[in-house]
Parts: sequence; structure tokens; C-alpha cells
Amino acid sequence: MRRYVKAMSTAVVVAGLVVPAIAVSSPMYPKGKGNIAAGKQIFENGKGTVPACTACHSEDGMGNDDMGTPRIAGQYAVFLRKQLEDFATDKRKDNTMGVMNDNAKGLSPQDRTDVSTYLESIDPGAKGEMFFNGSNLEELTANGVEVGATHKGKSLVEWGQGNRQKPVAACRSCHGFNGRGAPPIYPRIGGQRYVYLVNQLKAWRDGTRNNDPMGQMQAIARNMSDEDIKNAAAYLTKASDYTKGNFYTPYD
Repeated sequence: MRRYVKAMSTAVVVAGLVVPAIAVSSPMYPKGKGNIAAGKQIFENGKGTVPACTACHSEDGMGNDDMGTPRIAGQYAVFLRKQLEDFATDKRKDNTMGVMNDNAKGLSPQDRTDVSTYLESIDPGAKGEMFFNGSNLEELTANGVEVGATHKGKSLVEWGQGNRQKPVAACRSCHGFNGRGAPPIYPRIGGQRYVYLVNQLKAWRDGTRNNDPMGQMQAIARNMSDEDIKNAAAYLTKASDYTKGNFYTPYD
């Protein structure tokens, strides 16, 4: 018994040493390599014929439901950089405001790297939990927007729907817990704007957006009904990066 207690005590000591070391380790994913100060300048003031990103994405980069624009603050730089490249080469068409193709072409490759790096550097939790809980669903409902059911959306996001004729894979299988992302390939979709999520899922479904790796999003969205899309978007926009009782994510 004494040997057991001693062994347990040793394990607790070891755990006490190891766990904090894991918690404070550097995030193990490719970070942006651009100039943060230069990226901030472009975001806030634009460059040449390219207007400030704040004009559509708001001053804090959290997007705007009225305009249908996404939250880009705290998004992974490698994903943002790819989207800007896709806009610049017309591999992706801007189906929101119709300006991103020209804007991306007006930025140099280095500019795209810089602004992506700056946006990634914005801490999603810097203003508290509400900072990354994307849209105000009650306000959207009051303004006549059809909003899905978050509890049904959680089922789709976390577990999917495999027991029906057209199964839907769980968002979590690629985008991680609560859609917090799995860089460098899969972006953060938790805390994203509701209207943008709905519009993009519909665009994946009808093929008007098709710049996804291996056609994964198109294949998944084709099996989603309008109700599925609204439900998933409702849950994701309010989803926190953090699990209950855990002050860390894998990227902290």
C-alpha cells in the first residue's frame, strides 16, 4: 500500500511538471512570415487603389452580417494567404461584395503575406469570450433573418448525420472541436459570422465556390439541406475555442 501511495505521489509530481510544459509549448503549426506592421497598415488604410479592409470587415476584423462579410481576425495566415491568392488568380470568385478579386490583384504577393500575418496575430480572445462568438442571433432574428437551431447544429458539427440517405460528415472531423480549425489546411469556422457561413455553405453546395481541397466542402455541402446549413451556422457562430474548464486550446 505504501509503495502504491508513493508511486501515485511520484506520478502526481511528474504530471505537475509535465502538464504545464505542454500547456505553454509553442503552437506547432506554420505561422505567418510577413511583416505585421505593414499588414496592419494595409488592413487599416489600404494601399494604392485597394481600400482599407476595415471598410467591409469592420475595424476589429470581425466581419459584418449586414454586408455578409466574414470574420478574418484571428484566422490562420496560411489559409488567408491562400484565399487572397485564389482571388488574385480568379480561382475563387467573390460572391459576397464582388470586390475581393480586384482587391487581391491590387496587392503584391508580399502585401498578401503581410496582411494575412497581421490578421493571424490578432488574439481572438483578447476582448473576452464574446469577441469570438461571431453573430448576435437574437438581433438577426429580430431583423427578419432566418436563424437555425443551435442544438441541432451542434449535432451536425460535432457528430454529423451518418444515418440518413445522404449522410453529412461532422464539421469537427476536419475543422476540429467547435470549428476552431486544424491549420494549415482547415480554417477556423467557429465564431465566424452567421450570414457568411450560410452563404458559403450554399455556394459550396451549388458549386459557385469550388476552391476547396479535393472538393471536400462541395461533397459535404451537397448533402446538406437549407435547414442543415442554418442549424450548423447557428451553432458555429456561437462556438467557443475553449472546452469547459480548460483555459488552453491546442494552439495556445
